Amino acid sequence: MELRVLRYFLTVAMEENITHAAEILHVTQPTLSRQLAQLEADLGVTLFRRGNHRITLTEEGQLLRCRAREILELADKAEAELTHMDQVVTGTIAIGCGETGSIRYLADTMADFRKKYPRVSFEIYSAIADDVSTRMDRGLLDFGLLMEPVDISKYNFVHMPYQEQYRLLVRKDDPMAGQEAVTPEDLEGMDILMPRRLSVRNVFENWFGLIYGTLKLPATINLSLYNTIALVRAGVGKGITPLDVGFSPDLRAIPLAPELVVGSVMAWKKNQQQPRPVSLFAEFLQERAKEYTAGVSK
Repeated sequence: MELRVLRYFLTVAMEENITHAAEILHVTQPTLSRQLAQLEADLGVTLFRRGNHRITLTEEGQLLRCRAREILELADKAEAELTHMDQVVTGTIAIGCGETGSIRYLADTMADFRKKYPRVSFEIYSAIADDVSTRMDRGLLDFGLLMEPVDISKYNFVHMPYQEQYRLLVRKDDPMAGQEAVTPEDLEGMDILMPRRLSVRNVFENWFGLIYGTLKLPATINLSLYNTIALVRAGVGKGITPLDVGFSPDLRAIPLAPELVVGSVMAWKKNQQQPRPVSLFAEFLQERAKEYTAGVSK
């Protein structure tokens, strides 16, 4: 498969029309149709369902769309890295991160790094730790800000200096809103909005103990405090979040008891030749971590 043909394929998949796609790509319609037919022949599958005015992807086409995006993203990234190797430090650092208060520390680090290397930019990809790790392994992300628990055996990493405490998010009119803390027994049989990550749910299963089996789980959420807030406000269930963001007056975030504290790490792949901006940022992170640790120990 040629990269050029993959770009043709993605454009057609987006436009759902050969004529429109040909205009965007500045090729003739017969040429584009011939390239797509050859791609299908090479792969031995049908990628499109062709209608009179619209074409759509088959199941095989949907799979190729997903993989083609990753392939082209990697190709573009490699081209940019090779182009800038012998120049002043410049390029893009791709970072994946979830919703964690440690993003404030990371943001300060990024700002300080750009004071030293102003031609370096950052690309932020938001997702849960499992998805970020997968994209790091595929080479689509340079770093991951990962909320624990997470397997970091295959990464270099630094611990973020902040830890966050899980809280129960309820409406102000909830009977629990006046409590100073919430125990597992308080939540027996309740509707709880649970994080989607299996490793995080295992942590909560241990925290709840036997009470976990009594919980009703009306929804799981992979990412977005905004979504959790919306569901809590609608009365779908009580939310669980490690973030303390100064919630609006109609909500109350109550600490769990015993407390449940979570940390996060900034990770990058081991034993891998990195573009210069990436290696410099890794060194910058490590130096800042040492400075922070030295300051705390004084």
